[in-house]
Amino acid sequence: MALKDLFTKNQTKKKKYATIPTEAAKSDVPEGIMTKCPTCKKIMYSKELSKNLMVCLHCGHHFPMNAKERIDSFIDEGSFEEINENMISKNPLNFPDYLEKLEKDRQKSQLNEAVVTGIGSVGGHKLVVAIMDSSFRMGSMGSVVGEKITLAIEKADELGVPFVIFTASGGARMQEGALSLMQMAKTSVALKKFSDNGGLIISIMTHPTTGGVSASFASLGDYNLAEPGALIAFAGRRVIEQSIREELPEDFQTAEFLLKHGQLDAIISRLDMVEKISTILDIHQPGGELA
Repeated sequence: MALKDLFTKNQTKKKKYATIPTEAAKSDVPEGIMTKCPTCKKIMYSKELSKNLMVCLHCGHHFPMNAKERIDSFIDEGSFEEINENMISKNPLNFPDYLEKLEKDRQKSQLNEAVVTGIGSVGGHKLVVAIMDSSFRMGSMGSVVGEKITLAIEKADELGVPFVIFTASGGARMQEGALSLMQMAKTSVALKKFSDNGGLIISIMTHPTTGGVSASFASLGDYNLAEPGALIAFAGRRVIEQSIREELPEDFQTAEFLLKHGQLDAIISRLDMVEKISTILDIHQPGGELA
């Protein structure tokens, strides 16, 4: 090979380079644009999922919904007025790092506590609603959660309107010990008083509703409803299996299992929730039975 060929041939060859995207280029692709369903494993646009009320377009799996999304999807537009929004938890037992964890959850969820309560309307029917949000301390029930729910029940009694609650909780809040367990009795007594005065109670259990919440106000509705596939339980599956030394059914502690065994009145898809609850409220209006 001639010496000159070393130069002329190399001039015609294109060098290959690895392209490293800049930070600006990376930001052109939005995060979270697609969502994978944990049940059917299919992928869909997150915007389409949101438009479908966080229900999978392929299999109907119900994704978790925060309090704001629930209000927007359930309450008549412009009718919601929040009550007791400024109540926040203290640290009565001086539990280590509890206040710091509460502050982190407040920043993350943009909520002051694990339940949002307020007055609004559904299908034109005025009511008081309580919506638990699992993004705040896993929806756990502490003193403030119990107090806000109790005050909401009392407000419904005062106004003479139905009380609707959406539950989503990991149970009683361990950082408040027996004080959190006392909320089971407090909320139950408030519901009994409200019921004795002729009040209508609609409980809608969403995924998950467990522990002391499932064992108190969540199960005390005149109508006990649930979303499809919701986990509803008191003790954990493993604890029960170890206690009774038996293997439990695959669908144990699901909404479908509880409906089959009489603990629920109905399972209602989120897509049908407004229509079904509006019908129940219609029936319970004066003269509604005759209509």
